[in-house]
Amino acid sequence: MSHDPAQNPSALAVGRFDDLNPSTHQPDVLVIGGGTAALCAAISARTAGVSVLLLECAPKGLRGGNTRHSRNVRVMHESTTPLSAGVYPEQEFCSDLSRASGGTADAALRRVLVRRSAETADWLTNMGAHLQPVSSGVLPMSRKTLFLLGGGKAMLNALYARAERLGVEIRYEAEARDPLIRQGRLEQISVRQGADMQTLRPGATVLCCGGAQANRDWLRAHWGEAADGFVNRGTPFATGEVLQSLLRQGVQSVGDPKTAYLVAVDARSPADDGGIVTRIRCMPAGIVVDAHGQRFHDEGGDSASTRYALWGQRLVGRPGQIAYLILDARAMRTAPPALYAPIVAASIAELATELEIAPASLEVTLARYNAAVQPPIENDDPDGWHTRDLDPPKSRHARPLTEPPFAAYPMRPGITFTYQGLGVDEQARVRLCDGTAMENLFAAGMIMAPNIIPRGYVSGLAMSIGVAFGRIAGEEAARYVQR
Repeated sequence: MSHDPAQNPSALAVGRFDDLNPSTHQPDVLVIGGGTAALCAAISARTAGVSVLLLECAPKGLRGGNTRHSRNVRVMHESTTPLSAGVYPEQEFCSDLSRASGGTADAALRRVLVRRSAETADWLTNMGAHLQPVSSGVLPMSRKTLFLLGGGKAMLNALYARAERLGVEIRYEAEARDPLIRQGRLEQISVRQGADMQTLRPGATVLCCGGAQANRDWLRAHWGEAADGFVNRGTPFATGEVLQSLLRQGVQSVGDPKTAYLVAVDARSPADDGGIVTRIRCMPAGIVVDAHGQRFHDEGGDSASTRYALWGQRLVGRPGQIAYLILDARAMRTAPPALYAPIVAASIAELATELEIAPASLEVTLARYNAAVQPPIENDDPDGWHTRDLDPPKSRHARPLTEPPFAAYPMRPGITFTYQGLGVDEQARVRLCDGTAMENLFAAGMIMAPNIIPRGYVSGLAMSIGVAFGRIAGEEAARYVQR
């Protein structure tokens, strides 16, 4: 007999799910969200033998939240595998998280995440997702993250298919709202689907509905007018309404609502859902100027992947939250491909006119920069070109920009996620302000990620949190219902 519950439905308990009309049933476990964390929670709870209803507020074609734009997941592994370029032991993973968060993360939850991440590759593979072997040579060599074959959307399709085979009920365009807490429990929650409203009283609920990065009013309340220049890189459905309702009812808040993970993106990106392909990457190759044609930071000081987020934060303080990366023909030949073609002109004056910058201002800025460029001090350091007596300096990669035609990429801050969420314990149970854990409410994914990463970020971490705590939350929710 097969030991796969998807192939052996009798291995699953029937529960209330199977006996009642789908439009009126009260599920054992309700999962709110449609991304990585939600699917991992739903699959884990259903595999444990309880009925599961998953609510995704997006239409089916846009399901999956920010996972659709993801490509890798960070995992701990203490031996070599075909999926990574070396080992990544537990202590190093913990140290990376501590350094990125400035030591402000919850140490116990960080340890849980790191240890559970070691199971991620096998679990995803067993669920039907595919991972990219290092030998393919298609993606960057990584020792700390595994790459998803086909990206996040391919993984989502595999997990949705798995959930459906297991008997998870999935409703699209279903918005959860108005959660009601009484005496330390989630008593009920409303669901709006089109013109229909329904009140659910599930045995347990798992929140996997992300932060509030798509809520313009919420961003404006915390960031002021600067928020008007933000581009939402991910799903337009992460409005944070359930999160805010629970915080008003005395659920413990973690993280800072006045901070967010911002990345420099092309200013021509769509207001929502542009994803990773809209990112601007080649700041070290040129100079960055604001709307007045003035440089404002060392373009060569950051060459690691952290430069994306650093430039996102810097753009917030510029006039109109916009800046321009200026390149010449030589720099363009070395720049990586971009989704949008650069704005090109035969001269700097013409380029400035295209950008609506005073031509004289941009000409003076570029002339001062070119005059300050110095060759490397060490002949064997090809990136050691730098400036002298220039404020701000360009410490590395400071090649002159003299070869026409000249080009520009307009940039704005792109918001990836917000840093306010719900406090949870090691079983993913949501905490109240007094520190007690709610018995039937769990959270996973970005809605609780600020417990682990209240500031900063490391590549692949959101996916790691989604898989690890999604599984924990689903398992614990099922265990609570079965008790």
